Amino acid sequence: GFTLHVEKGKTYLLRLINAALNEELFFKIAGHHLSIVEVDATYVKPFKTDTVLISPGQTTNVLLFADQKQGNYLVTVSPFMDAPVAVDNITATATLNYIGTLTNTPTILTTPPLENATTVATNFVNSLRSLNSKQYPASVPRTVDYNLYFTVGLGLNPCPTCKPGNGSRVVASINNLTFTLPTTALLQAHYFNINGVFTTDFPANPPYVFNYTGTPPSNLQTMNGTKVFRLAYNANVQLVLQGTGIVAPENHPIHLHGFSFYAVGRGPGNYNPMTDPMKFNLVDPIERNTIGVPSGGWVAIRFRADNPGVWFLHCHLEVHTTWGLKMAFLVDNGRGPNQSLLPPPIDLPKC
Repeated sequence: GFTLHVEKGKTYLLRLINAALNEELFFKIAGHHLSIVEVDATYVKPFKTDTVLISPGQTTNVLLFADQKQGNYLVTVSPFMDAPVAVDNITATATLNYIGTLTNTPTILTTPPLENATTVATNFVNSLRSLNSKQYPASVPRTVDYNLYFTVGLGLNPCPTCKPGNGSRVVASINNLTFTLPTTALLQAHYFNINGVFTTDFPANPPYVFNYTGTPPSNLQTMNGTKVFRLAYNANVQLVLQGTGIVAPENHPIHLHGFSFYAVGRGPGNYNPMTDPMKFNLVDPIERNTIGVPSGGWVAIRFRADNPGVWFLHCHLEVHTTWGLKMAFLVDNGRGPNQSLLPPPIDLPKC
């Protein structure tokens, strides 16, 4: 496999990218601690760890200190899955090699975390904090113009031709809406005022209230549609993403196009709008563009809608986004050309 050659006494910047389609991953190097310095192109307060958790679509920059004795050290990448879903539990490996090590030197091994090592994953996520310095401030919205609550998870819709599924097929949804891709691009329809492509009535709250992380409702069917949620320019948005236990609880890495956001809170079970906001971190929360909604839990994010256009919010698990776990925000223009959507280039191919 791959070998990373290092020189003893030097420090190396490793840029980690999870390019997997359907699994969060643990990253470890035997005998070494890594200093986390950046995630999703945003500086963080540095902290040391022996295990990195990274979700599909996320990036993490770490400092590797080559301060161990000469030798070969095993590098492991293994899946994290804290849900009752079968995964391909294979560990990918590479080798960290100190230059000058004898060729017959045995490799120093390490043990990857268990695939359901929720504590390891949670400790890593909770350690992430924005740098929040004078040069790199954390501009967390302190007021909220839109207070949104989205459930994310799976569903079960009728499918007469799906014989293996006994006439049903698994789908995914946000607020019980399975997104239907239009034949005309959303941005194109918005800019040129093309009617009939989408509607702006995406629900701000779950249309059906139930124990989201407990016993699922008897009806697991979702609605289908092409709906977006409209935001005024420069508005402050708080969005709580609530995982559900329908079909199976899973950790959903949710990615928002066009923005970075602050993850101000997270927790197990169902979000409590009365007590949970009191524990939000509005001082130095991590800023990123992809966030994991914990299995059987919730996460709260805040961002300022200062980028006009149409922007997808979707699960970065490839199987879930193809099943319909996505929606879009339509951000209106502000005042003047610097706050307005740019026209398409004259040579842009039309969808």
